[in-house]
Amino acid sequence: MAKRKRLSPAQPVFLDGPVPGQRAPETKSMPLSTAPIAQVAGDASARAALDEMSQAMAAARAQGRMIELLPLDVIDERHLVRDRLEQNEEEMAALVDSLRARGQQMPVEVVPLPDPAGGRTHGLISGWRRLTALRRLYKETSDPKFATIRAMVIAPETAQDAYVAMVEENEIRVNLSHYERARIAVRAMKEGVYPSQRAALQGLFGNTTRSRRSKIGTFILLVEAFDAVLYFPSAISEKLGLALAREMVRDPGFADALKERLVSSPRDSAGAEMQILSRALAERQMPPAPVPDPVLPERPRLRSTAQNPASGERIVTRITKGIEMRFTPDQRRIELVGEGVSDRLAEMLEDWLKSL
Repeated sequence: MAKRKRLSPAQPVFLDGPVPGQRAPETKSMPLSTAPIAQVAGDASARAALDEMSQAMAAARAQGRMIELLPLDVIDERHLVRDRLEQNEEEMAALVDSLRARGQQMPVEVVPLPDPAGGRTHGLISGWRRLTALRRLYKETSDPKFATIRAMVIAPETAQDAYVAMVEENEIRVNLSHYERARIAVRAMKEGVYPSQRAALQGLFGNTTRSRRSKIGTFILLVEAFDAVLYFPSAISEKLGLALAREMVRDPGFADALKERLVSSPRDSAGAEMQILSRALAERQMPPAPVPDPVLPERPRLRSTAQNPASGERIVTRITKGIEMRFTPDQRRIELVGEGVSDRLAEMLEDWLKSL
């Protein structure tokens, strides 16, 4: 059995206090401070909350749910090949007035540029008209409230997603012409976004009908042939464009002839350009002038000596040497007689009659 250690009695000096003239025993002081474990736990919780908030903001920005104010100068509107070829001045003026009175209601969509140049840090995906209107307002007024634009910064996974976003936004807000739709398909193929025309049409216009995609594909012929020489291509109607494409397929030389005609003709308006296209098409579709029948010399008519000419009249004509034609009108009978009548002549006459 272990031996218990006897405790020594308490020293009186500790109970009664220090003896006068004698120093009190030295003790170590304990500084008052926050508990270390609680402090570490609080710091970790704050860091976790900040990390969670940062991740949420990054996710919101990537998904296009965060609206930011960006200076107008940092946006590159040429990041994508625009599908809107021209702007309607009346519509643009109405948009400027709306922005002046109510401010920007709908944000544009931009994407961060991997290699910023010239101070442009973001590329425009959709919202070209709003960006143009705000730049016009800021240039006109120098008002700081028009110096920035509300934008959703998104990160499309592929270039195809970016082009689709641009097309869909314009399809909803401002209906595109068939030429503009075809043009963006052609440019997307040239940029390597789509490997083929079929893939471009399906990828960009997959939500439309097959008939409309087919018409857009037909307009691609016009874009590839005339995009460099047309001044007002979006004014080409569906009917005119399809007719031009059909003529190009029918006559491969039509495109070059029409291109030369456009280059050499003055065009100061959409109407003037459409008139040139329509006239060139009408000339191709105009039926040829009928060939007049040859004027045949009057042939002598030899009548028989019948007593009743009305019932027994016979017209005898010498066709050529050796062949005589005898025609009896009231009997509706034609006879060919003479040495020149042969089997070969009969065959030729049969073929000619069948061709009538």
